[in-house]
Amino acid sequence: MGQKVNPVGLRLGIIRGWDSNWFGGKNFAGKIVEDDKIRRYLNVRLVKADIAKIYIERTLKLITVTINTARPGLIIGKGGTEVDKLKEELKKITNKEVQINISEVKRPDLDAYLVAQKVAKQIEGRVSYRKAVKTAISSTMHAFADGIKVSVSGRLGGAEIARAEHFKEGRTPLHTLRADIDYAKAEAHTTYGRIGIKVWICKGLVYGKRDLYAILPDSKDMKIGGAGRGGMRNDRDRNDRRDRGDRRDRNDRPFDRRRQDREHRER
Repeated sequence: MGQKVNPVGLRLGIIRGWDSNWFGGKNFAGKIVEDDKIRRYLNVRLVKADIAKIYIERTLKLITVTINTARPGLIIGKGGTEVDKLKEELKKITNKEVQINISEVKRPDLDAYLVAQKVAKQIEGRVSYRKAVKTAISSTMHAFADGIKVSVSGRLGGAEIARAEHFKEGRTPLHTLRADIDYAKAEAHTTYGRIGIKVWICKGLVYGKRDLYAILPDSKDMKIGGAGRGGMRNDRDRNDRRDRGDRRDRNDRPFDRRRQDREHRER
């Protein structure tokens, strides 16, 4: 068995940026612990908001927390009241000024953490793990991912002996550093024990330089595309017909004797 490396950590500084951006100084350990407290608190406090990632930036007197979520309305609340409450709660934890930014995840099916959480919730709701995983794979591939790999392990289906099963579709080249691979893991807490879920999603190959310090990873000057299933489709809208023009009217098609006979019989 080879040694396994986290695909996100392997790509840090190459095509992936950091989730925390600040200069440590003498109190480096204290800031790491504080970041962990903020993330743990927000994940528990906003458990129903489908949080994908939490980015933290620091200046001397201000902490900027950017929350990537699939359901921004739950965090913002009516008239932004929930955000103000959240800001006050984080001030008590950190004893510093806190600014909160909300960013919407436009395609949650391409986020590994949200996919893993969705599978975990379905398994906890007594849905068959095979059905949950295959549904997640199907929706991710429909969202124009290059590939997805899902691993589930534990007492699958309530079996006495724990085992692991792997499901894969498309391509997930883990050794290719240009490949934009998102990785996450989640746990489903069932009556017969914990089920572990790991998800790898390949979004294509990254060409050109990416701004590693940008909060949102997809920049306009960067091309994303894969050589396998999906190609350069991420740059294109699903309904974009390009220069193909409109479909011609049925009466404008060239004369076809067989088609005419078939239509005559159908009448």
